[in-house]
Amino acid sequence: MTGMTASRRTGAAAVALLTATLVAGCGNDSKGSPAWTVEPSGGSASAGATPATGSPTATGSGAPSAQPGATASAWKVFADPAKKVSFELPKEWIAQAVEPDKGTLPGAVKIEVKDAEGTYLATLQTGLPESAPATCTAAARKSYVVVSSVPVDLPHSGGEGTISPHVVFRVIQGYRFFGSYGITNVVGGADSKACQLQNVVRGLEGQGNYSFSDVRSLKSFAPDEKVAPAKAFDTLDQAADYVNEGSEFANVQRMLMSLEIKN
Repeated sequence: MTGMTASRRTGAAAVALLTATLVAGCGNDSKGSPAWTVEPSGGSASAGATPATGSPTATGSGAPSAQPGATASAWKVFADPAKKVSFELPKEWIAQAVEPDKGTLPGAVKIEVKDAEGTYLATLQTGLPESAPATCTAAARKSYVVVSSVPVDLPHSGGEGTISPHVVFRVIQGYRFFGSYGITNVVGGADSKACQLQNVVRGLEGQGNYSFSDVRSLKSFAPDEKVAPAKAFDTLDQAADYVNEGSEFANVQRMLMSLEIKN
């Protein structure tokens, strides 16, 4: 494991190269570092991938956390009344059950998470029906990168275009670099281009899909569209800094990785 200064120099070189090529994917396991990866189905090798500087480590509660971004000192556990789902969150954050979306399966739950100031952070939604992919022309597809990808043990179904579930932070290119975090087992695109990146896990048969993310589907926004709650960055370095140096993502990553779903 290299020092932070060396890691940043290497990361800067990778970003300079990837600004031109934007080689990306969702298959390699990057534990909290800006690792620019490729799809699991193959293609080219990682371009200037940097060594991990923030591997998840065990905490007192047994949940992983990301470093160097510090996590909250005190945590609590949220569970829905039926005990179908549970997850940890910082003690000051707020988890509130709300009405599930229309069209979700019976017994679906929807929980919104906000920070102590009431700022929205993420939504957990279960019982999502399978939806047909949106129409996407070749000209409309945008290059994307996976800044962070950490495997997590959750119930899921497989099939073409899927991997095991990962907690990810991905960035798609537009007039800026738009980023989003969530849990997914859906590959964005074998050629590192996509119209949308789904933060969705294909669930077990009869239980529907589920999502725990800031936005369920990340896209390249138009200049006149509202970006929030997705993130927007001027450079890929800024996206890497958000993942590696800030406490918000460290807290969110630990929260997402603590998710438990009753089969």
